[in-house]
Amino acid sequence: MSFKDKVVIVTGSSSGIGAATAKLFAREGAKVTLVGRNVDKLKNIERECTELGGVQPLTIVADVSNDEEAKAIVQKTVELHGKLDILVNNAGIGSFSSILDTNYMTEFDRIMATNLRAVVVITNSALPYLIQSKGNIINVSSIAALNPTPAVSPYCTSKAALDHFSRSVAAEVASKGVRVNIVSPGPVKTDMNQTVGVSDEQMEMLAKSTPLGFIIKSEEVGELILYLASDKAKSITGSTFVIDVGATLQGNTSSIELLK
Repeated sequence: MSFKDKVVIVTGSSSGIGAATAKLFAREGAKVTLVGRNVDKLKNIERECTELGGVQPLTIVADVSNDEEAKAIVQKTVELHGKLDILVNNAGIGSFSSILDTNYMTEFDRIMATNLRAVVVITNSALPYLIQSKGNIINVSSIAALNPTPAVSPYCTSKAALDHFSRSVAAEVASKGVRVNIVSPGPVKTDMNQTVGVSDEQMEMLAKSTPLGFIIKSEEVGELILYLASDKAKSITGSTFVIDVGATLQGNTSSIELLK
């Protein structure tokens, strides 16, 4: 797959799935916009992308949950490159949040602002340019959208809403030549695990408990995203692609497993 001269935005690209995806796009010749909050990590990914593809990415330090900063991601990308071909909405956060917690609504609003509202804002800003380029959107969701699980209901809700938003937009813009698809990972070892307090030992136990006996690498999710963004997937829109080492075969899954 070649993405030479394609302009790609990847949010949440300072680590994990976003970083892996950005590097894969860079390797295939894309002009990548990196988006994240950690300056040092973004600079490292910027350097790696440049070494892989020879084109220095546009690096934007932004909090996607801030509407104006989210809109500016698209504006700055188009100002530099004059177009936009692919949008990967990957930025996401999660936490363990019981409905009985006194601060539940604070956590609910915080998670929805990043996992759902930010995607809506960026998509709304990007679509005029994606219509011009006949481009496409890949939204990174989670098997949390499929499996109701105790103590992570804000995260599950945000991802379920993201899925339905994605399908609704796909139905609306298909006639304009724009595709929208969803990638739903299961257990992936990323920075989010550490952020919510999941230990390496817990991740090892989780790996052994999955049907295939391991957890997913970020690069594997990235490869799926690239396929869906490519012309090879030109007939696919409004679809959800689960990559979960068989986790959903087990029915309701653990909270740890859902927080990719």
